[in-house]
Amino acid sequence: MSSSFWSVTQSLMGASLYTLGLFVITLIFAIPLGLGVCVLARSKFKPLRAVMRVIIWIIRGTPLMLQIVLFVYAPGLLFGISVSDRFIWVALAFVINYAAYFAEIYRGGIESIPVGQYEAGKVLGFSKKQTFSKIIMPQLVKRIVPPMGNEVITLIKDTSLANVVGIAEIIITAKDITNTTGAIWPIFYTGVFYLIFSGIMTLVLQWIEKKLNYYR
Repeated sequence: MSSSFWSVTQSLMGASLYTLGLFVITLIFAIPLGLGVCVLARSKFKPLRAVMRVIIWIIRGTPLMLQIVLFVYAPGLLFGISVSDRFIWVALAFVINYAAYFAEIYRGGIESIPVGQYEAGKVLGFSKKQTFSKIIMPQLVKRIVPPMGNEVITLIKDTSLANVVGIAEIIITAKDITNTTGAIWPIFYTGVFYLIFSGIMTLVLQWIEKKLNYYR
């Protein structure tokens, strides 16, 4: 494999599509799934609430790397199911993992809103659904953006864990180039990629926070 700057750039940019794809898929599915998990974890039906909280505890209490390995290899070892596309199973592991973290962020945001806000909805004649959508949700979004932003930045770096099961994301590709050519600089190239990616998302998140601070 050539170690020229252009050929390495092409290889790494191609591998970055796995990183970007995993990032986008995780956010698209984990954000709404996290809200659903939060609703179930706050259910008035105690057995369901207990089960969901145990599931959240297990997911948040075990390493994401372990979960990736289990999602990729457990179906074949336990049920004889052939895993034809590892990326799908890795993405599923990411979605479930981040949904658990997002669920806790939603829960914290909901519980931080004063009870008086719900009472105000009743006074205005709103139903529970209307109270949540018109009064609670706007406040909830403002409260959860900073912690959600932290998780988004963490997700950018966590995508590198996909290489544990052989997904050709950007870091493992750079490592292969280094092993083949002896050039160390592709490794540092990946560091620049993550810095730029994180920097862009940080600016986006700061813009969102600024837009939501409409009382300032």
